[in-house]
Amino acid sequence: MRVVSQKVGAWIARLGWVWVDGQVAQISRRPGASTVFLTLRDPSADLSLTVTTNRDVLDAGAPELREGARVVLHAKPEFYAARGTLSLRADEIRQVGLGELLARLEKLKKLLAAEGLFDRARKRRLPFLPGRIGLITGRASAAERDVLTNAQRRWPAVEFRTVNVAVQGPGAVPQIVDALKVLDADPAVDVIVIARGGGGIEDLLPFSDEALCRAVFACRTPVVSAIGHETDAPLVDYVADVRASTPTDAAKRIVPDLAEELRLIRQARQRVERAVRNLVDREAHRLDGLRSRPVLARPQVMVEQRAADVTALRQRAGRTLHHRLGAAQDELRHTLARLRALSPAATLERGYAIVQRADGHVVRAAGEVGSGDALRVRLAEGELAATVDG
Repeated sequence: MRVVSQKVGAWIARLGWVWVDGQVAQISRRPGASTVFLTLRDPSADLSLTVTTNRDVLDAGAPELREGARVVLHAKPEFYAARGTLSLRADEIRQVGLGELLARLEKLKKLLAAEGLFDRARKRRLPFLPGRIGLITGRASAAERDVLTNAQRRWPAVEFRTVNVAVQGPGAVPQIVDALKVLDADPAVDVIVIARGGGGIEDLLPFSDEALCRAVFACRTPVVSAIGHETDAPLVDYVADVRASTPTDAAKRIVPDLAEELRLIRQARQRVERAVRNLVDREAHRLDGLRSRPVLARPQVMVEQRAADVTALRQRAGRTLHHRLGAAQDELRHTLARLRALSPAATLERGYAIVQRADGHVVRAAGEVGSGDALRVRLAEGELAATVDG
């Protein structure tokens, strides 16, 4: 182990001086000692290092340094083989001013916007009535009270799963990111609210952290940002699906107002009832108009008229048939008369006779028969048998 520690220490000793950016989590100034110990924490991760420096270096670069401040220091990594710990030895410390912080935030804002984290097209609509709401906020904070109270006042049956975290200081970002992961993994949570009350720019710095912004962007569940007052605009506001100006405004956005919804339902029912009444009245008037027509006022008129038409048609058909039968009968009589006039029987009735030989041949001249030939004489009534005598 000692050999490994020595080799690690030797390798770290070859590292040069570096500039380190972090947040002061603890300052230890021992009375009468020239060495000051700092605990420097990464704002985006649960990681800290011990920094040793001379009191003169601290007084020259950051005489008013307090816990929670952001600093930039020039330091050399050192490895203590006996304890197996890594620390930094600083020869220059500068406290990051407000102007520099704002400049860094503006640079980060442009970077995230260029990557599409602020794109409005990817922002999701909140559910109309979420089954359960995830709330990330400080313990017993005014923001938590505002969200819970106003949401329950608007929709008494609303359910919350609240995760209390630090909302400022070195541990805020890791705790908020972990809470986001927990709530995003809960299938019962339909929307996540990140809420914090007002504060200075330094107090709201965790909500402009790059790691937190990327964690919000990666959430599958819609996220509502309710940080500070309306004038406050941390970067997480731009990444979240919905930005609420205050925690109270967040409560109004995540759940509908029961009284307002009931009022809208009453109005909708009244509109439907009016529409149905108007439709019924319009159809009743139309039916009255139809019933007032003669054909419906006295329906038998239509039957009587049709019956009269049928009777007239039958009479017309009878007359036509009678006329045609009479005409046909007259024509038949004339035809019979012509037939009778042209018939041989009519000639016989006038006293003529038809003489036929035995073979049926009609005798038209005396030379056609001889003496002794048998003849048949047809009269108008009956026949006579005769023999040619001469």
